[in-house]
Amino acid sequence: MTITNREQFLADIAGRLGRSPSTEKPERIWQYNPQASVLKGQSQNELVHVLIEQCTNIHTTAFTCTIAELPNAFQETVEIFGGGTGIYSKDARFEELGLTSLLMNNPMMHEWAYEKENINVKIAEQANIGVVISDITLAESGTIVVQTSKDIGRSLSYLPSNSIAIIPKSTIVPRMTQAAQQLRANTDTASSIHFITGPSNSADIEMKLVVGVHGPMRMAYLIVEDM
Repeated sequence: MTITNREQFLADIAGRLGRSPSTEKPERIWQYNPQASVLKGQSQNELVHVLIEQCTNIHTTAFTCTIAELPNAFQETVEIFGGGTGIYSKDARFEELGLTSLLMNNPMMHEWAYEKENINVKIAEQANIGVVISDITLAESGTIVVQTSKDIGRSLSYLPSNSIAIIPKSTIVPRMTQAAQQLRANTDTASSIHFITGPSNSADIEMKLVVGVHGPMRMAYLIVEDM
């Protein structure tokens, strides 16, 4: 989108207000900043504990493991969810996590391939399990942040019946405040960012909570401690 006559428009407004147009970004000094004090000073281990506790409130199963233990933990989680067809993001971090061979050698697991276009969505729609890696994880709310791209489609988190999110310990931050700061500072931030808090649920009808309404019915977080 092209913006035309912006400078003249702002100059006209400033003139009517009896002042010169400002070209500098105003500095905002807040008297109170409570959002920065929540979980302030918590160690990474303490944030893991907060995250696991919150998972009990959002109907999500959480496991902690080392990179060496991750393949077994992942396979066990797949079996708990009933196995079957799965789809995972095309993410270089799977190699660092030691999961590439496990995923690629499983004929039921499909890697998201942008060149296949709508075929990815059809696979995700029929898949029992979707697998993603969290970019940022909010301990306070138990929320994972997934930035989509051509290799990480949004359908991965929404269409499969069950979802597995791998959470590198280093991605865990106290809350939305720190997540927003990271996203703002990142020059490579995606145009589509998803904040996912456990399996889908709704309490729209008579305020009765129903889990698994319009997305994954179950979700598991695998927190990798030594990353």
